[in-house]
Amino acid sequence: MYLTTVLGNLLIIILIRLDSHLHTPMYFLLSNLSFSDLCFSSVTVPKLLKNMQSQDPSISYAGCLTQMYFFLLFADLESFLLVAMAYDRYVAICFPLHYTFILSPRLCLSLVVLSWVLATFISLLHTLLTARLSFCADNVIPHFFCDLSALLKLACSDIQINEIVIFIVGGLVTIVPFLLIFSSYARIVSSILKVPSARGIRKAISTCGSHLSVVSLFYGTIIGLYLCPSVGNSTMKETVMAVMYTVVTPMLNPFIYSLRNQDIKGALKNIFTKWMMHFSLGQ
Repeated sequence: MYLTTVLGNLLIIILIRLDSHLHTPMYFLLSNLSFSDLCFSSVTVPKLLKNMQSQDPSISYAGCLTQMYFFLLFADLESFLLVAMAYDRYVAICFPLHYTFILSPRLCLSLVVLSWVLATFISLLHTLLTARLSFCADNVIPHFFCDLSALLKLACSDIQINEIVIFIVGGLVTIVPFLLIFSSYARIVSSILKVPSARGIRKAISTCGSHLSVVSLFYGTIIGLYLCPSVGNSTMKETVMAVMYTVVTPMLNPFIYSLRNQDIKGALKNIFTKWMMHFSLGQ
């Protein structure tokens, strides 16, 4: 599954890079999302595989904080990028004639840079607040990676400040982006219903279906994990849900975007044809 995640997301990035027809705002944001997915999965899965192979599930204190920092970084980055992609779809459908003017290369780059800056600041804030805590006796993390909530359960010092920051910042990272995405698609639906047509509906489904699927996978698992607490076996549920959004979702995203996307299929076909011609000429 990890190899599929790496190869699938790398393929998306390479195709967008090599095919000039894909040098548009939508695919620029998609390539950044693929990079985020690749890194997001790489933060936890290689260490998990190593622990399974060696049967020694240990990690140093510095390594644990480092893993937590990069996990939060790419999780927050994905959330912000999904908002930027929802805005892209909103402009493409509601203001198609002004799309290239509104979604200029400068604005797209600014959205990606802002996403990186916010994600870096938030993940650094959580990591520094966790680093000041004391861990006395129990040093066994009930998880397969250094999750923030799992680490706070082991702390023997006051975690009130951490909990307040998680509540405030967590809302900004999850609830606000989710509401912005929901608002974008509500406006898209409203725009389509004003002038309903079969062609318009098909266009909306083809351009928004993939993004909505990714949003549902990403936020669905997070909401199921943090907003619907388990009654009986919370540790098992947290582990299973974490596997969903750290392993399964990054693996499925390239397939979701490529299987229904004619541009990606066309780019793959063109690159494959060029390579075959080059190989034949070389022979």
